Amino acid sequence: MRWLLVAVAVTVLALVLQAGLVAFAGYVLLGVYLLSRTLARRWAENLDATRKCPTDPREVDESVEVVVTLRNTGALPILWVLVEDLLPERMLRRPTRLDVKGKRVRVLALGGGKTKTLRYTVTFRLRGYYPLGPTVLETGDVFGLHRRHRVIGTPAYVMVYPKIVLLPKYDFASQRPIGEVRLQNRLFEDVTRTAGVRPYIPGDPFSRIHWRATARTGQLHSRLYEPTSLAGATVLVDFHSAGFPSRGEPYRSDLVVTVACSLVYAVSVLNQQVGFASNGRDAADRIREESLAKGDSEYASREGARDRFELKEESDRLRPVVVDTRRGFDQFQKIREGLARLELSDGMSFAGLALELATRMPRDATVMAVLPRVPVETAVALGTLRRQGFAVSAFLVGLDETARLEAHGRLLAETVRDIRYVNSEPELAALAANAAVAAPASYSVEIPLV
Repeated sequence: MRWLLVAVAVTVLALVLQAGLVAFAGYVLLGVYLLSRTLARRWAENLDATRKCPTDPREVDESVEVVVTLRNTGALPILWVLVEDLLPERMLRRPTRLDVKGKRVRVLALGGGKTKTLRYTVTFRLRGYYPLGPTVLETGDVFGLHRRHRVIGTPAYVMVYPKIVLLPKYDFASQRPIGEVRLQNRLFEDVTRTAGVRPYIPGDPFSRIHWRATARTGQLHSRLYEPTSLAGATVLVDFHSAGFPSRGEPYRSDLVVTVACSLVYAVSVLNQQVGFASNGRDAADRIREESLAKGDSEYASREGARDRFELKEESDRLRPVVVDTRRGFDQFQKIREGLARLELSDGMSFAGLALELATRMPRDATVMAVLPRVPVETAVALGTLRRQGFAVSAFLVGLDETARLEAHGRLLAETVRDIRYVNSEPELAALAANAAVAAPASYSVEIPLV
């Protein structure tokens, strides 16, 4: 617009002063401006992009190849176009979640009806839900008078599963607090603890027959025993951003997800019921919501287009991510996908999550709380679950010595005694041997953390 005003002003002034050569220069400048504007608009509108990228789920450290084909759908040749395939900028910062090999930014020239390709490879270093694309185009006239910026193409989304660490011989059944709780499933029974007597059922072993009751009533009766193992688990993951300072990210949040996924896998291989809930946000929901506000495809600059499609780090989400506790061959897969897409949130606290889900969780399943910190309200919420009849285990991830001691004291004050620590994947593998059932006497030596 500035060049147009200059050309018009020069032409009008030349006509008023009757300066023929200056008027001719004004006409030329005005024609060049209109021609460059028309060409830039046509070049930008005639460009089209298609993307070829496998979108099936991946494991950590696997790669995918992205091929973007750019096509000039018009008859006019395009002298230059700057092509950039967008990737989340914060995932490319150090420490990087993505390793990129190849050129995803190129300057191309396209003849009428011709195509050219942009090819690069992405390696996923951490679990997550990654958007690959869309494509930002910048083109304009050769004089630099006018530039056009467009965002074209549909992004591809690739889900990367979290790691699974095997937990050999880990018994996740915590001791249940005092009080009667009706169990929905009796998996194993302790023959040293008689819970009652019932009429004999054909097939009962003779060792189960209660001879005194049989002699007294004249009919066969069998003993009932207390269960020795609880039926399954509900894994609660605290993914509030306050528990994840930027200094330890993204590795601390990734370790929290690895701990949760490993626990879920350990329960599911026993064919027991398992569930999952978190106060984080689902990346798929976030992308779905943000895409509704990105309908415009033209921008004033390439930086503006990049910022428009950059992932938002803030979220005040108050709806938890939940996979109800139940049995099923696909239950572990549902939870693993939910953990893969889980992102930090600034909304719901862990205490709010635990109290909201108390009525939805089965009482015969252990509540496994995976926590990056233990504020007072979190300890009180877990204590409330204990008093309501739930068995509770706490898994504290990435805590330093001072935070460990404070967390341990708060949990013990709320009668949560099954407390375990995790600071690395090797410590997670030794989870069965490293239960902390009492407050550690000293932290002056290295303590095995879970």
